[in-house]
Amino acid sequence: MGSPNLKVLLESKTLERCPFPIPAGWFFVDYSENLKPGELRNVQLFDQEWVLFRGEGGSVGMSDPYCPHLGAHMGHGGKVCGEHLRCPFHHWEYDASGFCKSIPYAKIVPPIVKREPILRTLPIKEKYGLIWAWFHPACEPPSWELPYIPEIEDASGYTGSRRGSWTANTCIQEIAENGVDTAHLKFLHGAPMIPPVEATYDGPVMKLDIGRGYILGTAYGPGLNVMRFTQQGVTATMISYTQPISAEKSQMNMSFRHPDFAAGSTELHIAKKIVDHMIGAAEGEESAGFESVDFIVWNNKKYRPNPLLCDGDGPVLQFRKWFKQFYVETPAELRQGQ
Repeated sequence: MGSPNLKVLLESKTLERCPFPIPAGWFFVDYSENLKPGELRNVQLFDQEWVLFRGEGGSVGMSDPYCPHLGAHMGHGGKVCGEHLRCPFHHWEYDASGFCKSIPYAKIVPPIVKREPILRTLPIKEKYGLIWAWFHPACEPPSWELPYIPEIEDASGYTGSRRGSWTANTCIQEIAENGVDTAHLKFLHGAPMIPPVEATYDGPVMKLDIGRGYILGTAYGPGLNVMRFTQQGVTATMISYTQPISAEKSQMNMSFRHPDFAAGSTELHIAKKIVDHMIGAAEGEESAGFESVDFIVWNNKKYRPNPLLCDGDGPVLQFRKWFKQFYVETPAELRQGQ
């Protein structure tokens, strides 16, 4: 036996749990039904606080909370006026694009006010009954669109109101990596075998085929994942929209849908059992869904940037290379001020 490899033996002392910034992409903010016209609230997302508001006409805005004038927090005492967010301190008003639209006492305003946005706001879309925000560390505009998802957009043909939300004390990449790590399905979840997995990548989109058609998944960036599970010819769908709350905290959110089978039908029974299996432990099955077993790992693991992998581990490194595109460096002018 030669001298020990100290890098391997001692590396865990220097590892970080979540050594990543917040990734760029579309992320779920809240359900549309939860934000009424004229309402504003403070929300914690992307490692900071924001003010989420809905104009009296229905449009949604999400802004940095601190007024560019003298720094008042607009989520404490601020007000929605028409489609604008009004600061409580001096009643400066901002639209959902960050332009200052009113300074009630000023005859001469700083030139930048007329020229460009002065309040950071995030691009917002309402789709699938959800409010989505585009987050980019350098404030760049969206580089892809949210997809069409028939299960949650079509007026008929699908049903299912079941939703869930779970807190994981880890970063969003660690949660997503489970999709390509099929070996853990046998040893952590108790699946009868390690299912084969194929992953393909196209820009911000990753497609997964787990178990040769058993699970077909499509990830649209880091914040939206559509997984279709098929058993006995019946398909049920999990729409997953995880939020990066901070560098080390993620909120997993999911909606579950399936075709609108007739009441009492065998197909309906199978579809409901598939959904149960996605989450926890379905009746009569020995393997368990993520709720039962994954959190004890996610909440306590460290990230190994140079893992020791073997032939059954799945395309972990390819996944990490794909995910890396969503990490954007802080702009140079901001780094200089840090």
